[in-house]
Amino acid sequence: MGVRVRIASGGVSDVGRVRTNNEDCYKIVQPLNLFVLSDGMGGEVHGEIASAMAVETVVKHCRDADSNPAAQVIGAVQPHWSARTKHLATAVHLANRTIFKAAEKNPDHRGMGATLTAAWIDGAKLSIAHVGDSRAYLLRSGSLLQLTRDHSLVAEQVRRGILTVAEAEESNMQSVLLRALGAQAAIEVDAEEHILFPRDVLLLCSDGLTRLVTEPEIAGTLQAETDPARAAEKLVALANERGGPDNITVLTVRLEKDSQGWFSWLRRGTPKNQGSNGRTGGN
Repeated sequence: MGVRVRIASGGVSDVGRVRTNNEDCYKIVQPLNLFVLSDGMGGEVHGEIASAMAVETVVKHCRDADSNPAAQVIGAVQPHWSARTKHLATAVHLANRTIFKAAEKNPDHRGMGATLTAAWIDGAKLSIAHVGDSRAYLLRSGSLLQLTRDHSLVAEQVRRGILTVAEAEESNMQSVLLRALGAQAAIEVDAEEHILFPRDVLLLCSDGLTRLVTEPEIAGTLQAETDPARAAEKLVALANERGGPDNITVLTVRLEKDSQGWFSWLRRGTPKNQGSNGRTGGN
């Protein structure tokens, strides 16, 4: 017998206090335990288009792969990865192709792109696929671990010892990405797997949160507020209290012991969407 766990989730997307349009997009696909977040780039409506393309492409491929395990796998994969991890990484490659081709066909869309962070839970296994500087975190036993690596200029400079973390936080180059969907015909996708345990909390967020709210504050909020939707709301509110210069999107996923069944889905309440692009999906 394995540990029985139920999954509760919530998401919020907010335009922030400065911008007039929301270039973030997210989707929660409840039957698949699939969580996808994208932050668009390109200005005007182009960022919105790119992030929506990214999310919808990933969701479509994962749905197709769920019903057809023989669905195509593209890009570099590791032999030890599960089928879901391979398909999630493939979905991100397909999203990159979709955005790149759309920008090629329409001159008005040149330069649009997006970040993409996606999580797919299968039993106790978590698959993560990622491009850009949106993030995935795991809170376990009070400790917050960043699961993804920022593909940004300042993050790379920190990794190489050129900048300190404090200097990076003050840099005016924080928005410069080294890797983003749609920038090139092919993209390198980070993908990995983790084992989940009861009481773990998964967080996906755009940089509109992490540039203003510290990791200790994120951990404290997730520990203090056990309702996923309300935890997401509180983190977004905190970023807005500090000026909200960017769009803010937060998805939280909480695993809890369940005496009723194997990794059963706990349907959450009415999703909160304070922005324009957040969605939950059940089909």
